[in-house]
Amino acid sequence: MNSHRVCLLPGDGIGVEVIAQAEAVLRALPVEWRFERGRIGFGAYQELGTPLPEETLAMVRRAEATLFGAVTTPPNLPGYFSPILRLRQGLDLYANIRPCRSFDHPSSRPGINLVIVRENTEGLYSGVERVEDGGDRAVSERIITRHASERIIHKAFQVARQNGFRKVTLVHKANVLRETCGLFRRVGLEIAPEYPDIVMEEMLVDTCAMELVRLPEQFEVIVTTNLFGDILSDEASMLVGGLGVAYSGNLGEQTAVFEPVHGSAPKLAGLDKANPAAAILSAAMLLDYLGEAESAAKVRQAVQACIARHQVTEDLGGSLTTSQMAQQVIEQLGSREKQVSQNVPVMEE
Repeated sequence: MNSHRVCLLPGDGIGVEVIAQAEAVLRALPVEWRFERGRIGFGAYQELGTPLPEETLAMVRRAEATLFGAVTTPPNLPGYFSPILRLRQGLDLYANIRPCRSFDHPSSRPGINLVIVRENTEGLYSGVERVEDGGDRAVSERIITRHASERIIHKAFQVARQNGFRKVTLVHKANVLRETCGLFRRVGLEIAPEYPDIVMEEMLVDTCAMELVRLPEQFEVIVTTNLFGDILSDEASMLVGGLGVAYSGNLGEQTAVFEPVHGSAPKLAGLDKANPAAAILSAAMLLDYLGEAESAAKVRQAVQACIARHQVTEDLGGSLTTSQMAQQVIEQLGSREKQVSQNVPVMEE
């Protein structure tokens, strides 16, 4: 049995609760784990003076992969920065991958199976800002490079092939942002011929936002820049059940950090009400990354079964607590294992 070294970064608010439940699901699998826990976020800042301690960075670097919860990022706090953005940039986690698939649930529109591939290190999230004119003019620089554009667009075509998709939609705003989005678009047009089995179409970001509402079934892989991808993926999550089921991975050449898309939700913290599905599905992505594809599939199927049976938290119309829903997922895993061991056919949800 393989033993995997994984860093857990619960963070703030409900991040602590959902990561605890995702860990419980991982421990229920026939996989051997070596978990390390690191400090990150506002709580770490209050105690240690930094939201991303060097010790935490060292843990992430030596782990095979990391599971991250959520952090609180207060505005205008001296010395504070977004630790997840710093992780992405510092570890060169250049690809943010956000699957969006339908669930068997009234809140989910049927027939959706798409992946948003978002450039994760530059654009308007580059952190290059300044204040001018005595504080009356604020400037953010939008940085788009050929290098980052090439590797994220290649990643999008690779994701398409891995998932059996046949179309990549490159999203930009080159009609207005003529230099930055213009470069991103040109790189996409140069790369597309290298993947003759996949069609590439291009779409303006405002059109894409509209089309995601009108006809999301038309999309397979969407590739775009940092801010556009952040906005579009949150929009897409509302088509299939909301942020409680939205999960993602930040991938680099050396390591990866997986996380639910939702925030720290301070008002829900400590109430055992947060939906753990996004964190558990992020853990399934982590399993895939570690080469544990069979276990990853079982976790996804268990979550899907719980949602189909309305064994869910309040945000999806159920009455279960965070820990109760996670326990239902674990019981589904045990039920499937028992069915397989007894040669009983397993019914797909």
